[in-house]
Amino acid sequence: MAKGRMRYWKITSDELGGYAYDEKNLLNWEIKCVREPEDEAHFIGVFMYRNGTAYDYESVKGICYFHNNIDRKELPEITKFLQEKFGGKEMEKGERVFLKDSKEIYSPKDISDLAKEMESKFNTKAIISLEFGGITADELKEAGLPEAKLLPIPT
Repeated sequence: MAKGRMRYWKITSDELGGYAYDEKNLLNWEIKCVREPEDEAHFIGVFMYRNGTAYDYESVKGICYFHNNIDRKELPEITKFLQEKFGGKEMEKGERVFLKDSKEIYSPKDISDLAKEMESKFNTKAIISLEFGGITADELKEAGLPEAKLLPIPT
């Protein structure tokens, strides 16, 4: 099987804790933290792209988050929580907050722990997505990632 890009979605923090993938193949991850009731679309999405996230005409490395239907009064608390854990210079653009040059995390344990902390601290339910590159679906299956949550990315 050819190496390519693979995306896994709808992963829980407990499931992620059981995976053992090679961190160098993880291109990006997202933790979507949803508040009940889900149909009101209140959520915080914490994410990181290995090659940086677009900010105007530059690529910013570090952890970022976006928010939807979250009271702006809550944003400083979310930013403070993430900055205390990962550092970085706060930059805001629209509904996204960037922590420029913050610590980067790729391990299943670190991402899973962050998801659990977000759930507890901000009264949300976390749903995790992972995107890998330069690896086969069989290699990821051996690392514990379930085929049922695989979304192959066409090349």
